[in-house]
Amino acid sequence: MIKKTPLFSIIIPVRHKTKYLLETLKHLKKQAFKSFEILVITDKISGAVSPAVKRNLGAKKAKGKYLAFLDDDSYPSKNWLKNASKLFTDDITALCGPCLTPPGDNIYQKASGLVWSSFIGSGGAGTYRNSIQSKRFVDDFPSVNLIVRKSDFLKVNGFNTHHWPGEDTILCSDLVYKLKRKILYHPKVIVYHHRRAVLVPHLQQITRYALHRGNFARIYPKTSFRIGYLLPSLLFLYILSFFFYHPTYYLLPLYLYFLLLSISFLSFLSSGFSLLLSTLATITIPITHLYYGILFIIGFFTKKLDFTPHKTNEKGYLGG
Repeated sequence: MIKKTPLFSIIIPVRHKTKYLLETLKHLKKQAFKSFEILVITDKISGAVSPAVKRNLGAKKAKGKYLAFLDDDSYPSKNWLKNASKLFTDDITALCGPCLTPPGDNIYQKASGLVWSSFIGSGGAGTYRNSIQSKRFVDDFPSVNLIVRKSDFLKVNGFNTHHWPGEDTILCSDLVYKLKRKILYHPKVIVYHHRRAVLVPHLQQITRYALHRGNFARIYPKTSFRIGYLLPSLLFLYILSFFFYHPTYYLLPLYLYFLLLSISFLSFLSSGFSLLLSTLATITIPITHLYYGILFIIGFFTKKLDFTPHKTNEKGYLGG
């Protein structure tokens, strides 16, 4: 009997097998669409290298027409591939969709998820990435939920292995601006992504994100030098300027910021989140902004950021 070639090749980079990976594999077995293979790339296969190298290795081994990338701490909804199989058209090079907080995450993880999914928390730059929003074409999306046409992936030589994170930003930019193709965000292509608990693990994750996004704002400005990414740094510089200049009217932007925080807090409560969870998320937002803003500036003026393998935790990649 001739075995059919799978339509999708699901590629998961991981340092070693974890409880989250086992959870991912369990959910993949429940997929409504069955034409897929799973490629788990561990250190035993690739060595202690970046996720980008592991994903490229997986792509070389893949037999499917489409490469479906997941992180080692994420799992797809039951109809993830079923919905994706209906959305690819000739002009679509890749699909992506919301990365939602799993219902089983603890309150500190859920607080981090609320920060990412709220408009003020993400600066409007990534709200659609972490909550269900209307479909749209995008030019930058994380590889935790990214499905790419293999032929186009190979045309741009896959992921840039000199960056982590950020390799997905470069890949998306190459697909859209070099190949002149489209990446479709669709609300039915859903993945659940475990969050880093507030506050220390949450900030550890943001460290690399902020440094690389700041660096990319200088070297890849087309997709990274955008107001949503700049706002936290502008907030930091604004507060820093208080030491030098602070007439009464100068406080107006700060009052507006606290008003927006208050609106977010009330929005969390009205959405059914508990008082404690809403409070944790609201407090974490300004801390996140200031921390991100400082590191974004540092990243912007850093000449080169290199990948160095990190120690592992139960999630495989520390903060990945």
